Amino acid sequence: MPPQPAPTPARRVLTQLDHRIEAVTGHDIDTLWTYRDRGVLDDQHAQLVDRHGELAKAQTSVTFYLRLLSRLSSGEFDVDSALFTRIDRTVDQLQEAAATRDAAAKQVLAALEPIEAAAAASAAQARQLSPDDQAALLAIAGGAKLHEHLLTGRMSVTAASGTRIPHAKLQQLEDAGLVVRDTGHPVHAGQPVALTDAGRAAMSAARRSATTQAPKVPARPGASPSNPAPRR
Repeated sequence: MPPQPAPTPARRVLTQLDHRIEAVTGHDIDTLWTYRDRGVLDDQHAQLVDRHGELAKAQTSVTFYLRLLSRLSSGEFDVDSALFTRIDRTVDQLQEAAATRDAAAKQVLAALEPIEAAAAASAAQARQLSPDDQAALLAIAGGAKLHEHLLTGRMSVTAASGTRIPHAKLQQLEDAGLVVRDTGHPVHAGQPVALTDAGRAAMSAARRSATTQAPKVPARPGASPSNPAPRR
C-alpha cells in the first residue's frame, strides 16, 4: 500500500484589511499569528490579531458559498426546482456569511485604528534614522534581551540573531521612544527588548524612503555630461 502523501499546509485567507495591519505593525500576517501563538504580543496587538483571526474565518465562509453558488450556476446540474431551491438557500447562506464578515471587519477596525493613530503620531515626531539605528532596530525586531555581566557589570543587548548592541545605543533608542524594555525581568537573567509602535513606524518609514530613492545610473564611457559647463 503506497504511503499517504504529506498534507499540504493550509493557505492563509486574505482579508481586505491585511495591508493596513502589515503596514502599521511592520510584520506580515503570518508572523503576527506566530507571535500571538508564542504570547509575545502586548494586549493591544494580541487583540488585533485575535480579531483578524475571526475576520479570516468569516471570509472563509464567504468564499465557500461564493464557490458553491458558482458551481450551482455552472450548468453542471439539471435546471429544475431542486436546483432553484439550492441556489436560493445558498444565496441566503452567502448573505449571512457576508454580514458576519462585515461585523468582524468592524471589530478589526476598532482594534486597528488606535494603533494606526499612535503610529502616525509617533512617525510625525520620529527623527531620521541613521544606518546604525536601522541596524539596531532590525536586530531587536527579531527578538533581543538586555544582559548584565555578573563580574564586570557591563550591560549589552544580545539579539536572537547573535548581534550585540551596545548599551549606549539601547539608551539612545529608548530615549527616542523607539524601543522598550520589559523591566519585569531582572537584568542578570535578561530583560526582553522590543520595538514600540514608534520604532516600527520609523523602520517602515526608513524602508519606504530607501525604496523611493531613484538609483544613480552610471554614465556610459565617453558620453558627454548631462549638464555641460557653460561656455565663456
